[in-house]
Amino acid sequence: MAEEAGPTRATGSLARRMILIAAVWITLLLAGGGFALDRVLSTAITRNFDDQLEYVLTALIVSAEIGPDGEVVFTREAADQRFLEPYSGLYWQVSASGRDPFPSRSLWDRRLAYGDPHRDRGIHVYDTRQFGDEPLRLVERDVVLPGAPTRWRFQVAESRDGLNAQISALRRTLVRSFALLALGLLVLAALQTVYGLRPLRRVREEIARMRAGRTNRVSTAMPIEVQPMVEELNALIAHNERQAEEARTHAGNLAHALKTPLTVIMNAATAEADDLADTVCREARTMRRQVDHHLARARAVGRRGSAHSRAEVWPSLESVERAVARLYRHIRIDASGPKDLQVHVERQDLDEMLGNLVENAAKYGGGSVFVTVARAGEFVELLVEDDGAGIPEADRVRIFDRGVRLDTGKPGTGLGLAIVRDVAEIYDGAVTLEESEDLGGLLVRLRLPAAD
Repeated sequence: MAEEAGPTRATGSLARRMILIAAVWITLLLAGGGFALDRVLSTAITRNFDDQLEYVLTALIVSAEIGPDGEVVFTREAADQRFLEPYSGLYWQVSASGRDPFPSRSLWDRRLAYGDPHRDRGIHVYDTRQFGDEPLRLVERDVVLPGAPTRWRFQVAESRDGLNAQISALRRTLVRSFALLALGLLVLAALQTVYGLRPLRRVREEIARMRAGRTNRVSTAMPIEVQPMVEELNALIAHNERQAEEARTHAGNLAHALKTPLTVIMNAATAEADDLADTVCREARTMRRQVDHHLARARAVGRRGSAHSRAEVWPSLESVERAVARLYRHIRIDASGPKDLQVHVERQDLDEMLGNLVENAAKYGGGSVFVTVARAGEFVELLVEDDGAGIPEADRVRIFDRGVRLDTGKPGTGLGLAIVRDVAEIYDGAVTLEESEDLGGLLVRLRLPAAD
């Protein structure tokens, strides 16, 4: 007895997974973008700060000249009053190797370090902490003034406190802005997830309604991304309903088929008929035929699944040829056609259909059986021909009925063609009877869906 399936294990929330992925991606993008923007803006602010210092440095150099005593003098004073205030945070100094430096009043008792001599006349910009707790941004340039061979170093320095304050304010603004943007994007992702997954919740509600018996299909309109799943679900439900209906039909047909033989046996037993044993054997054979027929059909229905069933035609045909050749050694069986064709049929069912057709051709033919395999559009056709008497056109429909036999002189159940038809129809195939133009006997055309 099959065990009842328990509840499936959940693997987590799809909505939470989507929101988490969005959160990680948004965080990475905003962090990378924020870092790049911080670098660009910080560099721009620092460049502007340096430009101002370079402007002051250039103004100092332009206004400098050599005095009578060989020292540097300025033709005009620096415009910024902070150069006159001690420790104001803005300083300049002119110095040369081996000479006393000439500082601004704002340096008061401090001096800017001379450092190593430069081998060019370009402007050099760097940070320095030579004044302890007051970090400086310093620009300097070595210049040879007209009228003197001495290389003078002009230096302008300004406290970085203002620059650092601007950068800190910028970063606080960036952090707040990007945090607010991240929050907004996360809320948007959450809303999109909740709204986007809403159709799945509607599908769940529809399935719950089906379980409660209030409907038998998912009829609510769905988005185009969900609609294919709904269509497949409805198709699966319809497929299960057809299988249930087929099962009920098979049970009813089998019960009806067995009722008459059982009634005959009961009447013979009640009347204590002399031929009771013969009657029981005859009716038992009839019941066995019916049971075999319905079992074959039930097996085919249970294995049906065109999306997964797949069988190679040629190996199945060769297997059937060998089996029939052992039963009918005087029969010649020939086959032709491509050897790589496959059909959407279970191998066992294909063997049963081919076995019935080839055996019938060998049993009722005149000694020759020819099987042709060919591709016909989306189907594979198997033509089984014999050189027997054939079947009159008027009987070609009736012969498919269960138990019908036109030649009662040979053993058989009369269910072979009926089984072939029923199994072929289960796989959306078909079987028809025609007259063989080559051999003159019966031609059975079996069409089965091709598997590419």
